[in-house]
Amino acid sequence: MTCLDSARLGALLESLEAGLLERQTAVRLALLAALAGEHVLLIGPPGTAKSELARRLHRAFDGARYFERLLTRFSTPEELFGPLSLKALEDDRYERLTDGFLPTAGIAFLDEVFKANSAILNALLTLLNEREFDNGSGRERTPLVSVVGASNEVPGDEALQAFFDRFLLRVPVQPVTDAAFSALLQLRPATAAAAQPLDAAERAAVAGAAAQVRLGSEAEAACHALRAWLRAQELSLSDRRWRQWIGLLRVAAATEGRAEVDALDLWTAPYVASTGPQDVPRLAAWFEQELVGAVPQDAPWLTHAVEAFERQLEIEQSAPDDPGAANAAGKLALARSISGSEQGEQLLRMVSGTLEEKLRRRYSPVHVEARVAQVDEVLAQAREQHSLAAQQEQALARRLQGRLWLPPDLAQRLLGAHAHTREVLAGLIARLQHAREAFSRLPVDAQLEAAAPAPVVLEEAAA
Repeated sequence: MTCLDSARLGALLESLEAGLLERQTAVRLALLAALAGEHVLLIGPPGTAKSELARRLHRAFDGARYFERLLTRFSTPEELFGPLSLKALEDDRYERLTDGFLPTAGIAFLDEVFKANSAILNALLTLLNEREFDNGSGRERTPLVSVVGASNEVPGDEALQAFFDRFLLRVPVQPVTDAAFSALLQLRPATAAAAQPLDAAERAAVAGAAAQVRLGSEAEAACHALRAWLRAQELSLSDRRWRQWIGLLRVAAATEGRAEVDALDLWTAPYVASTGPQDVPRLAAWFEQELVGAVPQDAPWLTHAVEAFERQLEIEQSAPDDPGAANAAGKLALARSISGSEQGEQLLRMVSGTLEEKLRRRYSPVHVEARVAQVDEVLAQAREQHSLAAQQEQALARRLQGRLWLPPDLAQRLLGAHAHTREVLAGLIARLQHAREAFSRLPVDAQLEAAAPAPVVLEEAAA
């Protein structure tokens, strides 16, 4: 069974994201969750486009009915599940007229979802997890694809944890940052036509393709590493959530045309393993730094080495040559003192270059060779590190090609870490090359004793 064309899904994502500033992650996770038959919880203050995202998600699924409700502690089951059937009551049956209500919806948006009372929450548990609704004495299958829940905060009541657990993905949604504020002010209502929605056959094709996706050894090792890290952080992930998550990752891989789940798919970890928005940054840091190794490096060891060489070079370039230094210095001072006259200016131009050169200390060829050799040794290490950073950046760029679900800003941040390291190393290498050339041009006296100087102490510079 073939899966969806990635270009088709890309166009759908673009349609869903149109006009939703800084919502690429939320849009991608909501659509991916729906394709995997999972539910997503949007956590954030009012006015952050949570309901708009849910309405757009509904338009992505052909034939799926939409249901939306704001829940309060006074909400009644009739508001969500439909009124009681008077005709059924006449026959001593307790049944609801569910048409047009949650049990007949494909995509549902439940705002302030944790404010519902226990009667509603208990019914929702079965509906979300089993896709079934108890109506009277019978249990009915529902066409539910996905529920998008919204809340201003994570529930603190222990009684709500079972319901909270039904949302596989928990996505923080905040007001736009300062970087996007001007775009928000100038934003016009979206007028672009929606992309062609997915029909039931296409969703079935995705499910069939996902069932054939393997869990790669790299991804399995990453899951073990994450589980150990979560344990160290006193966090946990239930067996059910692990299995649901792997199912979602199989859908991601299938729709990207991959035969197996890999470690990069764990970019979703912050939205699955977090207990709330406060856990998302450290889980994201674990993925970027410990799993992917995308850590911008400033190469302090090399910076210290470069600075040490530059200091030594300055010392050796300005060191006076003792024999004849006083006499040469006197001549240069005399030329400068009379430089106000025409003859003085001419004399200064004639002798200053020669005299300043004579003032400089001479070094043996062995001294110069030793300095150049030490710089070359560090240069070789720096170039090796620069080559490694470039290779890592290129390898990651290849792996990121075709990643439909991974948010572009995350991809840019991952590549940017390696690019930063490469650029820092390139700048330091350029400084080293300059120092090498300057050392090689030190004044040489072949008659001096051929003794190698003590190496520049790089460790002291690091301290």
